[in-house]
Amino acid sequence: MTVKKILIVDDSPTDRKFLLEALSKAGYQCVIAENGGETIAGAMQNQARSATGVAGSMQDILRITQQTTDGTKLTATSVGQLATLAKELKGSVSRFRME
Repeated sequence: MTVKKILIVDDSPTDRKFLLEALSKAGYQCVIAENGGETIAGAMQNQARSATGVAGSMQDILRITQQTTDGTKLTATSVGQLATLAKELKGSVSRFRME
C-alpha cells in the first residue's frame, strides 16, 4: 500500500495542528509548513534526500553488475578449461582398448 503524502501550509498554528491530526488519522503522511518559503525549503531538502537515495541505489546496482560480470567471466573461463580437459580425456580414452 502506498502512503499518501500531503503538504499542509497555513500561517495559523491552530489550523496546522487541526489539519495534521485529522489527516494523519485518515492515513496521510503530513508535511507542515508555515509559509511558502518553508514549503520551498522543505521541498528542496526532500529532493536532495531523494537524490542521495537514488545515487546510493545506483552505486549498489553498479557494484552488483560488476560482481555479476566478474562471476560470468570466471564461469566462462572454467567452462573453457573443462571443455579442454574433456577433449584431452576423450583423446586419452580413445587409445585404450579392452581385449
